[in-house]
Amino acid sequence: MKPTYKAQPVQVQVPASSANLGPGFDCLGLALNMHDRYMAQVMDEPGVDIDVTGEGADAVPTTDKNLVIKAMHKGFDFLGGRPRGISLRQLNVIPHGRGLGSSAAAIVGGLALARALVLGGNERMSNEDMLNIANEMEGHPDNVSAAIFGGANLAWQESQRGHVIAQSLNFDVDPRIGALAFVPSTEFSTSKARKMLPESIPHTDAVKNSSNVAVLVQALQNRPDLLLGATEDYLHQSYRKDAMPNSFALMTKLRSAGVAAFISGAGPAVLVLHTGGESEAAELERAAGDKFKMIALGISRTGVSVITA
Repeated sequence: MKPTYKAQPVQVQVPASSANLGPGFDCLGLALNMHDRYMAQVMDEPGVDIDVTGEGADAVPTTDKNLVIKAMHKGFDFLGGRPRGISLRQLNVIPHGRGLGSSAAAIVGGLALARALVLGGNERMSNEDMLNIANEMEGHPDNVSAAIFGGANLAWQESQRGHVIAQSLNFDVDPRIGALAFVPSTEFSTSKARKMLPESIPHTDAVKNSSNVAVLVQALQNRPDLLLGATEDYLHQSYRKDAMPNSFALMTKLRSAGVAAFISGAGPAVLVLHTGGESEAAELERAAGDKFKMIALGISRTGVSVITA
């Protein structure tokens, strides 16, 4: 059944996210309190009208190749059909190409806009449906699950009747835990990062990594004292060292000082999980030097949401 579209514009906000959190490669995602905002309206005129401001504005396409528009089209297809035209206003806050979930935010934001622009859209597209469409577009469910549900997420893919299905378990993060993002000026693409990974790893490394993931889930919920050991990775970070030497050096320096630091997603941003105050954050900022911009972030307890006037 072809959908009925709302005439008025709709605005959504989507949190940034950090994936992996050290050992949780492609399965752990954490929503961060930094949001992109998108506003869209259906148009009678065919085509798209896009205006982009903020992070990466000069590089973001203003055509059908825009990732938010691509996601909106996927969402409208799921809901029964596309409108003739779309007007999109995009305010980007999340740094692009740094491992902080900018592409996941665009995908989830576009799907949420499509759902909100269709009468009865919430009944016709559940968050679980959104997760599977977003996972198909992104290729892995960790960032998109955090962007949809907020908080921390344990996400995975499984095969059901020949189809890949994304699943996610959402859990609350201990309110004592905060996050610091150390963002370099350089970008690094996820696709390049994945090509640097080996086909196999030593069995002992696999055992250590799986143990740390299990501990990390508990540490995030109520044992922040375990974060340092639990965020130690043996699966992927070291293999990407040569592509981001400054980030790896900072991570190593901070971990040697007892700080739970890791490469955020595919990098090159470094994320720190801590329970200290502003004085500790200032000390860590000094330790990072001038190659990184520090952004103090809370954990976003909610995922994508419609902004009402």
